[in-house]
Amino acid sequence: MNAPVRAGTAVRLADFREPDEVERIEGFCAENGASLFHRPAWLKAVEAGTGQRAAGLLAERLGTITGWLPLTEVRSALFGKALVSSGFGVGGGILAEDERTARGLVEVAQGHALAGSFASIELRGGAIPEGWESWSDRHCGFERELAADDEAELLAIPRKARAEVRKGLGFGHRVTVGRSPSDLAAHYACYSASVRNLGTPVFPRALFRAMLEAFPETSDILTVWQDEIPLASVLSFYHDGAVMPFWGGGVHAARAARANEVMYYELMRHARRQGMTRFDFGRSKTGSGPYSFKKNWGFAPQPLTYAAWTAPGARERNIDPTDAGYSRKIELWKKLPLPVANAIGPWIARGLA
Repeated sequence: MNAPVRAGTAVRLADFREPDEVERIEGFCAENGASLFHRPAWLKAVEAGTGQRAAGLLAERLGTITGWLPLTEVRSALFGKALVSSGFGVGGGILAEDERTARGLVEVAQGHALAGSFASIELRGGAIPEGWESWSDRHCGFERELAADDEAELLAIPRKARAEVRKGLGFGHRVTVGRSPSDLAAHYACYSASVRNLGTPVFPRALFRAMLEAFPETSDILTVWQDEIPLASVLSFYHDGAVMPFWGGGVHAARAARANEVMYYELMRHARRQGMTRFDFGRSKTGSGPYSFKKNWGFAPQPLTYAAWTAPGARERNIDPTDAGYSRKIELWKKLPLPVANAIGPWIARGLA
């Protein structure tokens, strides 16, 4: 696929088999302050961990990259086929040096979707193409500066939430940070229990392993323990001066032990020691429990703008777990034994990119 945008400029599918091409795209992302989710390393880790194919559209003029649209080609027996920018991420969308290049990327993306029978294209951020459906009321991001030292970090947390952190610290929990198989096992034990209790299928263990391998210098797992039992654990990324706690959760006992509160406070301390200056608390559904938790920690919600295009005659993809149509399924899922949920959940969750 190779389509002209204007004289000397063309848009084509990226070739991830070519290391030089991947390196050029990574450089373009770095030069333009792109999100973690724009990076080919993210797309390739998603593919390795879930089987959803990494793709992307590249705009070039006279051998120089002028635009990039990262894509995950999602194929699911339950949720249909979609092009997502960017799969399993909270950001993505079009990176382009000018509006004409952005339009060219959009036109080629729509052609690629139709040719591959993808029902929709989803953009998580970036420029909003003309005529596409867009919304800013479903999700919010949460980010603030890290404080100067540990005590200032604690004082930056509002009083009620700070009291919970102090209670947690009083238990004297052991805290570890690492990237070993044992760290991954502890994380999966906590995370899978957490999402089952929320009624959500867990992502494949292979996805977390692939992410650690894709970002060997800029990812890790922090775990809070009670003796030899992991209570809460989070897999985080470090990107552009910010720590991003991305996949985190705790077992049932974590609540009474205030392990989640300890986990996030300890991550703030750890991130500052790694040279980070910001704490990116990630995305939450507007009005949800995690949304309120982050507000209570003193983070101001910032609406996130997403957009979607649906192919003529196709149905809009719906993977929103809070939708009324999923409520009965969620309640049933919460009652599943954890081994059963962990056995069948990853097959379902692969389609929730």
